[in-house]
Amino acid sequence: MTDATDTLDTARLQAYLSERIADFGRIQACSKFAGGQSNPTYLLSTDSRQYVLRRKPPGVLLKSAHAVDREFRVIEALGNTAVPVPLVYCLCGDESVIGSMFYVMEFVQGRIFWDGALADQTPEQRGAMYEAMVQVLAAMHSVDLGPIGLSDYGRPGNYFARQISRWSEQYQTTATEANPAMDRLIEWLSHNLPADDGQVALNHGDYRIDNLVFHPTEPRVLAVLDWELSTLGHPWADLAYQCMQWRLPVDAAIPGLGGLDRAALGIPSEAAYVARYCELRGIGEIPNWDFYIVFSFFRLSAILQGIKKRALDGNASSQKATAYGNLARPISEMAAALLK
Repeated sequence: MTDATDTLDTARLQAYLSERIADFGRIQACSKFAGGQSNPTYLLSTDSRQYVLRRKPPGVLLKSAHAVDREFRVIEALGNTAVPVPLVYCLCGDESVIGSMFYVMEFVQGRIFWDGALADQTPEQRGAMYEAMVQVLAAMHSVDLGPIGLSDYGRPGNYFARQISRWSEQYQTTATEANPAMDRLIEWLSHNLPADDGQVALNHGDYRIDNLVFHPTEPRVLAVLDWELSTLGHPWADLAYQCMQWRLPVDAAIPGLGGLDRAALGIPSEAAYVARYCELRGIGEIPNWDFYIVFSFFRLSAILQGIKKRALDGNASSQKATAYGNLARPISEMAAALLK
């Protein structure tokens, strides 16, 4: 983390938050988390406890991107469900306080793993952690949306058609060079859409191991973070997105499990992970699995291209933005290689 006392107006923050959070305390320190690619995130330490602040980044932003208000809404709604989330305290839409919209939530003390190989864990611990991940994902997709006020959290209609249109547009808006692989993916996905089966669930949109806080000593998920891309959509999109981890190279900027002996590590195979998800949800096998995998690679490539554009424009939140952005092309080429 880096000191951010010169970045945020802590005096204005102090005045604003003291009126809205009971027993907030006095701000003693403010540091920016190094990870994260989209919404800048800070640790606020007061003389009573620690908080996390998430804000929109500076600069010109893509339409519908960096929606911290949506993040706040979904985390607040999930507070009394089986999906573990932090406690949220307040949302600020007054940009005069720190220069952009932000919200404040609790700091969940635990472990965040940036590499799915979980190098410092035993095979038994790895297996238990992957079981915890799939249980949380299944629970998320099983949430009854009406009682928690999220039945209008996304648009009706074919989720994949809308997502392909959205990410194609955002890719084209942020493109910095020609990429024939992405052009081919956009065309292939549009012509190979599965029939809409009517499934609607809460989608996290970026469900992967580094967006989970694990218990300090137990293989248990305490909180799911980074809900910026969440919406109502098809549950298999989240599942396939996480399963890209099994296919990504182990030495990539976003490290995957490709080339590793997963059985020896205690990590389930992709097929076993998908089967366990289906078991937890009480559904049969998933048809057209290749489509969902290709879609997930395409969507990730579009996201990474946006990161690359922000890095070139000087608006990226993370120091790793250039490395992540440079993955956009190889990720799309991996997906194009899967096409039949």
